Amino acid sequence: MLNNSKNIKIAIILVTSLFFLWGVSYGLIDVMNKNFQNHLHITQHESGFLQLAYFGAYFIIALPAGYIANKYSYKIGIIFGLILYAIGCLLIIPATNLANFYLFLFAFFILACGIGSLETSANPYMVKLGDEKNASFRINAAQSFNGLGQFLGPIIGGALFLSITKQEECASKEQIEAALLANMGNVQLVYVGIAAIVILILIAFALNKIPEGSAVSSDYEQKDTSKPIGVFKRKHFNFGLLAQFLYIANQVSAGAFFINYLSEHNENLKDEQGAYYFSIALIAFMLGRILSTPLMKKIKGETILGWYSFINVILCVCLYFASGFISIVILIALFFFMSISFPTIFAVATKNLPFNQVKLGGSLLVMSIVGGAIMPIIMGLINDYFGTSMGYLAMAPLFLYVSWYGFFGSKIKA
Repeated sequence: MLNNSKNIKIAIILVTSLFFLWGVSYGLIDVMNKNFQNHLHITQHESGFLQLAYFGAYFIIALPAGYIANKYSYKIGIIFGLILYAIGCLLIIPATNLANFYLFLFAFFILACGIGSLETSANPYMVKLGDEKNASFRINAAQSFNGLGQFLGPIIGGALFLSITKQEECASKEQIEAALLANMGNVQLVYVGIAAIVILILIAFALNKIPEGSAVSSDYEQKDTSKPIGVFKRKHFNFGLLAQFLYIANQVSAGAFFINYLSEHNENLKDEQGAYYFSIALIAFMLGRILSTPLMKKIKGETILGWYSFINVILCVCLYFASGFISIVILIALFFFMSISFPTIFAVATKNLPFNQVKLGGSLLVMSIVGGAIMPIIMGLINDYFGTSMGYLAMAPLFLYVSWYGFFGSKIKA
């Protein structure tokens, strides 16, 4: 039993490192959005296709990844994801050498397939790595490290990518070529470095024993005869699936056009400064999880979700009217109150599901991340024609549904 406890602790540490890994990637992707606008001559609407490639990968890979985890083990599913993650990072090399936006889309698609595989295995695994009562607490604690990774991403991107002069600010063709070369070189350096770290973690997973089944939780001790497809008979799961789709649509969009919003509402604000404010927003995101997670020992996670999402409805309306420094404060606050949404929806939607339904349910919840592929394109179009204020206002109805789910939809069982 002592040895099993040790293995569970090792599993928690290793799986938590995965949350950090995809947090770094997510933090960088929103900076890359603005970076490509600056150096590859694309519009906000076109830059939204980066999110389409990235988060669309989740939709495509989730079920195959869930099948691998179900047929073999969570460990094999995680190793599969790490391999794809490393390959995607290394595909950045030819994309930067040719400075080709479409090659970048392909590289980020493969990279995100790897991350989607990791999320398909890691999220339900962390939920089941103990009792159901503390599932929301456990996954939010792990997601705090995801917030740390998201915070570091914009700092790296702001310093290495957005600090380089925009092409339209260059005086000559030679300066344009030099700026592009320096920018692409830095992008390549960062992603090759990430690939090296991913490979090291992959080796750590391969060499360590990861507990599964009854070795993880007493929930597995009874034989489960339920059919995976039965998950759709559980209304709290179905409502949660839509809540996750709409929430991710908002989270990704809020990050994708964060720097654009600040540029429109704050004169003389440089993109590099915008990236640092974005890192502050992600600190708020991380702090939101750190400060809110202990509350879940006393207040139900779904209740906190309801209040936080309702506050975000109000903040989206405020962003429509705000300008100057107050607009920065409100936008950062939006991230604080988004912080606990993804892991809480995941934990609540999969609560009381039999083991046979958890892996399918987890895969479907990861597939719902495709909301982050669709909304940025729509919001980018709104931004191009009506400005980013209108784009953020369009997020309010989506937050309103998530608030309803927290207060009411999550309590409707079967």
